[in-house]
Amino acid sequence: MIQRVQSIYLFLACLAMFALYLVTIANNVYINNTPTNVKVTGLFQDVNGAQQHTLTFTALTAVTAVVALLPLAVIFFFRKRKQQITFCYGAILVIIGHSFWLAQTVKKATDGVLLNSNNFGVGLFLPPIAILLMMLAVKAIQRDEALVKSADRLR
Repeated sequence: MIQRVQSIYLFLACLAMFALYLVTIANNVYINNTPTNVKVTGLFQDVNGAQQHTLTFTALTAVTAVVALLPLAVIFFFRKRKQQITFCYGAILVIIGHSFWLAQTVKKATDGVLLNSNNFGVGLFLPPIAILLMMLAVKAIQRDEALVKSADRLR
């Protein structure tokens, strides 16, 4: 059923990926002696004391929305648990690929400036949290599948 614990895990994974729009990936990265914040939507530089959107990552922004909707879509396969597990693993691979693309985009946009631990934003940790939540959902789905099989044996 849809109100199972795996649905909560998948919904939280969806929220973690959508939270990328709200938080920064990297904070106060100096590009051409200008403090810059990197978000999934683009670069925000400090111009005359105000944050201004200077570079847009259009493709990354659109793909992030699609990747964030994947865990939400997996919820609705609750009647087909084996397919749900397969789609969960597929979504994990897509999130890993998205994270790699995000890292390469940040590296390219910052002109190869090395990031220190004090430059890391919350957005850097959201994809691994989403992957962890997806793995917890897979374990819960597998427990449900084992419960259904044991109930079938009793009939």
